[in-house]
Formats: sequence, structure tokens, C-alpha cells
Amino acid sequence: MKSAWRLTLALLIAMTLAACQTTQKAAPAPEPEPEPVKPPVETSGAPDPRDYTDSRNFDNPESMLSKRVIYFDFDKSTVRPEYRGIVSAHAAYAASNPSSRITLEGHADERGTREYNLGLGERRGNAVSGLMSAQGARGSQSTVVSYGEERPTCRVSEEDCWSMNRRVEIVYTAR
Repeated sequence: MKSAWRLTLALLIAMTLAACQTTQKAAPAPEPEPEPVKPPVETSGAPDPRDYTDSRNFDNPESMLSKRVIYFDFDKSTVRPEYRGIVSAHAAYAASNPSSRITLEGHADERGTREYNLGLGERRGNAVSGLMSAQGARGSQSTVVSYGEERPTCRVSEEDCWSMNRRVEIVYTAR
């Protein structure tokens, strides 16, 4: 009977331990993060740099529309031949976009009186405006402003610097 008691006691202890034992639940697997939704990729081609009606060419360094400064010879207001292509490109854009507005800012170097340089800057702006009008831009689309010698890009008194200040800047106020 002793062995029966021992067996019963061992069985009772085993059952008690089995009932008290906690089973570890497996930690749930972390849910994978959803992949971020990527916006669709636009696959439009690069603009043709010779299409002067496309406003994307303003930022295309291969296009003439990205060039907006016309330089002049000393004491002259005639557009030099190497800049006529730039003027033509902007005239073509203005002709195809009637809502565009352009300010032509005329500048001169520091030589000459203030009044003379204001007049020279205006003549230079009018030369660019006339050339643009002759190539299809409407005269109402452009405004000429002369700053004379008041807004130089270079302040050193030497020919290289003066040549950078003899210019007309094409500024779009509306595209």
C-alpha cells in the first residue's frame, strides 16, 4: 500500500505541476509594413530645344529660350548678329503665347552721363522690342525699361567688365 500511496502522490504532483505550467504563446509575427505607394512615373520625353513655343525650354540649357541676355557694342544699340537667334526664339514664344508679358531691361556701362546712359539703355531695349515685333510678337506684350548704368553686373572699371554691363535682359512677367 505504501507503493500505491507513493504512486498516487507522484501522480497528484505531476497533475498539479501540469495544471500550473503556463505555456508560452509564440509572439505574433510583426505585421509587415505596407510598402509606400509611389506616384506614377511620367514618361514624357525631353522637350525639343528648337520648339520655342514650349515653356519647358526656359529651363533647358540647350534651348535659346534659356538665354535671356543680349549684349551690345560700346555706344551702340544695334542687336549683334550672334544674338538675333535668341531674340527670334523669344519672339516665337511670345507670338505663340499671347498672354505672355516681357520686360526688356536696358543697361549701359558707367561711361557717359547718367542721362545719356538712360537714353542708351532705352534705345537698346527698343531695338530688341522692334526686332521681336518684326518677328511676330505683339508690341503690347513687351515693355521697355532703362536702368542706364544703375544696375551693373560687374563693378570693375575695365573693358571686360564694361562689356558685361552693356546689355538688355529679357524678363518674363507672365508666361
